Amino acid sequence: MTEQLEPMPTDWRRALAVVAHPDDLEYGCAAAVAGWTDEGRDVTYLLASRGEAGIDTIAPDECGPLREREQRESAAAVGVGTVEFLDHRDGVIEYGTALRRDIAAAVRRHRPELIITLNHRDTWGGVAWNTPDHRAVGRAALDAAGDAGNRWIFPELGLDPWDGVRWVAVAGTDRPTHAVDATPGFERSVRSLLAHRTYIEVLTDKDPEEYCRTFLTGTTGAAADRFGGRPAVTFELFPR
Repeated sequence: MTEQLEPMPTDWRRALAVVAHPDDLEYGCAAAVAGWTDEGRDVTYLLASRGEAGIDTIAPDECGPLREREQRESAAAVGVGTVEFLDHRDGVIEYGTALRRDIAAAVRRHRPELIITLNHRDTWGGVAWNTPDHRAVGRAALDAAGDAGNRWIFPELGLDPWDGVRWVAVAGTDRPTHAVDATPGFERSVRSLLAHRTYIEVLTDKDPEEYCRTFLTGTTGAAADRFGGRPAVTFELFPR
């Protein structure tokens, strides 16, 4: 029998989603976010870059503001009102103390119980190589959950420590342990991904909405046999 995924914890009120680029959350877990905000939970987005190097045909100084606008629209579609950008350079985000400090600062300010991030491992399921930005931000988010609670790490921030992070949930992993039913938030997740229209239109010749719906149907449906037959957003959950 296929090993079943556990439901994600529900005894929390605040989450901070930390990723590298605009659209990272929309390709992975926006349906879960929509369901959470419907339940009255507070979710904040923190992006390390503005995705300014992501479209070959648009110069970074034009692309960054465009993708920021699309990200804010995308977040609003799933009930997220606060979107922050750290302004690390897209494509060359470096893992290290500077990135950990920036994420720890956000954790101390927003005081989440749950941190959400994206696959920090070298590959996507051993098949495709992951990008340096994803690896750096995912790993730094996992580390910053602990940094934020230690008053002697980054005291120069002048922020009270926050040791209330109870879990870090990694989306896009090939080692999921938990899941969220994608059905209630699915339609809004399609709209959320579709908000990145400029980026999508350079990726595919398909109708953008058809592309978004097909992609998300495939990713959420792939986990159904491990979650009681329900389409699901999966996470690898690291308790703290």
